[in-house]
Amino acid sequence: MKTKIALIFFLVIGLVPSTKAQITTTVDCDLTGMVINVGSDTNYLNIYHSGHYLTHPQESNVIAWKITDMQGNIISQDTLIDQAFYSFYHNTPITDTMNVSAHLTNDFAIHEGYPVNCLVEDQVYWETTEIIPGSFTGSWSFIHNNVGVDQNTTSTIVHFQHNKNEVIKIVDMLGREPKNLNHQTLFYIYDNGKVEKKINFE
Repeated sequence: MKTKIALIFFLVIGLVPSTKAQITTTVDCDLTGMVINVGSDTNYLNIYHSGHYLTHPQESNVIAWKITDMQGNIISQDTLIDQAFYSFYHNTPITDTMNVSAHLTNDFAIHEGYPVNCLVEDQVYWETTEIIPGSFTGSWSFIHNNVGVDQNTTSTIVHFQHNKNEVIKIVDMLGREPKNLNHQTLFYIYDNGKVEKKINFE
């Protein structure tokens, strides 16, 4: 009798389909963003997207990357699956600004009733820093440090205001921020990506 019960038990267990547990985890889009990796240099960028780490199942994460210049010309673009980093080489001068767009989707990670659908847009520029007097280092930096915007709940995407002319930085020919703006050649970097060369004689 015990043998019969054991046999029935193993038959029933064998008929029940085995399922692999899958973890689904998401966060609000505005908790995701991008960081430029320290390995980047003048003609190479490596960008990390935190949304990949924060959204599970990670193997279903799709990030569509698009990098353009200020005229809208494509510098680099790709769609990556299950990857947090996007790396690319470019020949953009360090005096120019680049637009960065990263659109994260995951059809299996449901957030507030919808599949994950987050868009991050920002701009990068070359930032020069004086580490000790007379010694400088530079790196690509995000201008706005924007976070993700949920495309499921947003009817319109807010794009960059390219028609603004606000100066975000002034540097001299060595990339230093000058103490005096007079009698030297200076580069004015605007928030729309435009760079102007000026010589002040006042």
